[in-house]
Amino acid sequence: MKALYFILIAAGIVSCQNQGKMDIQKAKQATVDSMKVEIEKQRVIDSMQVEMVKIQEAKVETQKEVVVVDQQAAGTTTKNKGWSGAAKGAVIGAGVGAATGAIISKKKGQGAIIGGLAGAGVGAGTGAILDSKKQ
Repeated sequence: MKALYFILIAAGIVSCQNQGKMDIQKAKQATVDSMKVEIEKQRVIDSMQVEMVKIQEAKVETQKEVVVVDQQAAGTTTKNKGWSGAAKGAVIGAGVGAATGAIISKKKGQGAIIGGLAGAGVGAGTGAILDSKKQ
């Protein structure tokens, strides 16, 4: 009976030692795996930074100054097609201002006239500013 107890205790000790070795191996493998994940993350970050540098260089290339020489013959005139920005702004502003003035005012006709004039002025001013920025 004592021999049986002795064998069971010895088996328990041996199995505990093997368990400790297995835990150490698992911890080592987990460390290696986490290092591999971090290395992969850093590789992705580095490749993204390289791409960002390429994009910045491409932007610099496209922003180089371009000189255009207009060689129109003397005596020819160019005709503007369509409305100017100031005219479009005035018409849109007048319509919106008139509608808003009629809705807000108690005297619908007077509110529409005042709103239309104010809207036309603001719209024409805004359109003129946009036209000057385009040129």
